[in-house]
Amino acid sequence: MKKYISLFAISMALLSMISFTDKYKRSYDDPPTIGIAVGNLAPDLNFNNPEGEKIALSSLKGHIVLLDFWASWCGPCRRENPNIVRAYHKFKDAKFKDAKGFAIYSVSLDRAMGAWKAAIAKDGLEWPYHVSDLKSWQSAAGKTYRVNSIPASFLIDANGIIIGRNLRGPALEEALNKLIKQPNDKKNKAKRDKKQDDLELHITK
Repeated sequence: MKKYISLFAISMALLSMISFTDKYKRSYDDPPTIGIAVGNLAPDLNFNNPEGEKIALSSLKGHIVLLDFWASWCGPCRRENPNIVRAYHKFKDAKFKDAKGFAIYSVSLDRAMGAWKAAIAKDGLEWPYHVSDLKSWQSAAGKTYRVNSIPASFLIDANGIIIGRNLRGPALEEALNKLIKQPNDKKNKAKRDKKQDDLELHITK
């Protein structure tokens, strides 16, 4: 009788382990949650540029993207624009570890097309990804990202994951610098691979 009880207990323990492993695997393999917090998959946006052509945020996948909410009538936004322009010039052609490059997707909360286009030209916002539905605080993009004050920004990695929020001035450049491929990256990877090979060889002996 004791033998049967022991076998039953062992069977139940094995089933629990399998169930836990399967649950953990499903959790680990689940895609990231769509949301606006750091670590979330950034919600997609798809709005018109000043020429009336739609541009999707997801079309920039593979790049490090600064999603920037601003408006021509917003004083703090206009004062921050020189910092964003400087970051764009510094990083647009940079070689990143896991991305094709750096891009900016600007969402305007303007109402007037003329004011929006004039501010883009005056502030030298020369990147091509400018969109708006010209609904000011009723902007659908703003509602998606729960934007209730501007400037507001989200730094998104090459896989579409939010990795930073409201990084301004030096903070933005510092974050981008950390993502740049360093000259000795390959050398360090080779060293790590060799250490791993040596460890595996030692274990198998």
